[in-house]
Amino acid sequence: MKTESLPPPTPSAEGHWVEGELVRSLMRTQRNTQWVGLALVAIIVGVLWDDTSPLLISVWLLLMLAMTAWRLGILRLYEREVMQEGTDEHLAFFRRHRLVWPLSALAWGLATMLYFDRTSLADQFVCWLAVAGLAMFSINTLSSQRPVMRGYLDTFAATALAVIGWRMAGELGLQGPTYHWWLVALLLILWQVLRHAGDRLHDTHRRNFELQFRNTQLIDSLTRQTQAALDAVEIKNRFLASAAHDIRQPVHALGLYADWLGSEPELVHELAPKIVESTKAVNRLFDSLFDLARLDSGKIRLNIEPVSVVKLLRELELQYRPLCEAKGLKFRLHLRPGTAVSDPILLQRIVGNLISNAVKYTQKGGILVAARATREGLRIEIWDTGVGIAPVHQREIFREFYKVPGHAGTEEGFGLGLYIVGRLTHILGHPLELRSRVGRGTVFRLMLHPTDPRAAADRAVASVARMGREP
Repeated sequence: MKTESLPPPTPSAEGHWVEGELVRSLMRTQRNTQWVGLALVAIIVGVLWDDTSPLLISVWLLLMLAMTAWRLGILRLYEREVMQEGTDEHLAFFRRHRLVWPLSALAWGLATMLYFDRTSLADQFVCWLAVAGLAMFSINTLSSQRPVMRGYLDTFAATALAVIGWRMAGELGLQGPTYHWWLVALLLILWQVLRHAGDRLHDTHRRNFELQFRNTQLIDSLTRQTQAALDAVEIKNRFLASAAHDIRQPVHALGLYADWLGSEPELVHELAPKIVESTKAVNRLFDSLFDLARLDSGKIRLNIEPVSVVKLLRELELQYRPLCEAKGLKFRLHLRPGTAVSDPILLQRIVGNLISNAVKYTQKGGILVAARATREGLRIEIWDTGVGIAPVHQREIFREFYKVPGHAGTEEGFGLGLYIVGRLTHILGHPLELRSRVGRGTVFRLMLHPTDPRAAADRAVASVARMGREP
């Protein structure tokens, strides 16, 4: 099977995938974050227990435990229902639960009420160190999502500054020690530094995922191209084997007839028709090869013009009626005057291949070639009373080199006739319908929709481009 190449990813598809991976990265860090947070809560409570109101610190402790339980519940829900799902599910989950991070930051910011200017400088130093460490740790764990990281830092800093401002202005009337102002300045500087560092970390995360996405696309593309190259080698080998087998028979027959004629020239009247038939067989094989080569190389030239269907079918009658009569078959022609807008040479090749196929697989009865007017336009039909095609093979017969197993006559060609018909009808925009019953015969109906030159040229180019990708 040939591998189908995918078009290059669109920026929106890449961005969508990257956003999903950023959410995955955020959620992967949350379990460790909870344990670190609980450890810092324990440190702050232990340091302040003897210096702060037991009621106040107990309320804050209960608040932090409730926030931790909420975040752990969200994490379990994620691991149970979302972790193995796709990008859309991750983004939807994140939108539903994104408020948990700023609310956690609010709870941490309220801790400032427990120690700022209410305990010894040593205890305040330990608490500020723990909180600063938490803020620095947060930019590593939350920076994969810029809005979350910024929201967390902004909420934490705003809450802490509000508490400090209330203590300095509301309770102390701005008469507190000078170090309060330096502490506010330090907090503002730390806030902006952490924000800037978080932005840079986020950009690094995003670039890494963008590179991962593009590398994955590149690897997939290289894999498809490698598979296409292997398939091309396989097709070439099949083609050479088929060509060698099919051409050898009529060429070998020609050699035998020529030797026979050389030794017994009096048999010229008996041998000449056989030599002619063998020559025609070789010509038909080479015609198929040339048609295939033109299609695959993209050198097919379209000449779209009005085509007289009556004239077209009369010319084909002159070519194929003798073949039918030589096999004892009836050849009937039903004409309906009309004009098709198409390429006359390619259209003749399509109908000719269908008639040739009908003659090849019909041993008794006959062939009917008809032009009919329908509601959708002019249509050409080729009926035969041949062996018929089983449903399992009706799609396969349009594949390259495919021959229906067990059909008499398959040894006479490469299995390219209907493949070429399928390619040409697609290019010209003439839908082809097949109906067949095993043992009763087959009918092909070719709808002669007007061919648009530009669309046909585009389909011809696309047909060549798909050669390495279609099964």
